[in-house]
Amino acid sequence: MTEEQKFEEEIKVEDQAETSEEDSEEAAGGAENETENAAPCEEKTEEATEPEESDESKYMRLLAEFQNFKKRTSKEKDDIRSYANEKLVGDILPVLDNFERALATSAADDPEAYAKGMSMIFDQLVDALTKVGLKEIESLGTDFDPNKHNAVMHADSEEYDEGKVCTVLQKGYDLNGRVVRPAMVAVAK
Repeated sequence: MTEEQKFEEEIKVEDQAETSEEDSEEAAGGAENETENAAPCEEKTEEATEPEESDESKYMRLLAEFQNFKKRTSKEKDDIRSYANEKLVGDILPVLDNFERALATSAADDPEAYAKGMSMIFDQLVDALTKVGLKEIESLGTDFDPNKHNAVMHADSEEYDEGKVCTVLQKGYDLNGRVVRPAMVAVAK
């Protein structure tokens, strides 16, 4: 071997030694880097749990808001039920006042004026109830409808065909299209 070849081999051996030292340093540094990287991973894990806690707090807040909403709507419904008839009562109070005035007078003094006054009070009451949507169910001479009529008897009738209402025993009423009380009727046979 020539001196040049020996020199080149020494350089290769030194390069290999340096390379193995660098590898071992990188390995050691890599371990340090892994520890440094491990800490951020732990931080990332903590950060990852924070959104879960944040999600939990959002859930709790949403649950509390929903419970408050339920309480508020329940109170509003109770208020609506309590004061739903306020307008109707306000319309009927003058009728009540007129009945009190009529009862304070004697029918014997002037029977015609008394009857006329009672008729006016009746009309006033009907107007007040009509304003809120109460309507009499027209029954006489119509086909029997079990949704609107309550048949209590059959009657012979020359005036009405079979299945028609021939007598109204008690008037029926509906409120805004919904039957409040069916008419009590007799049906022709």
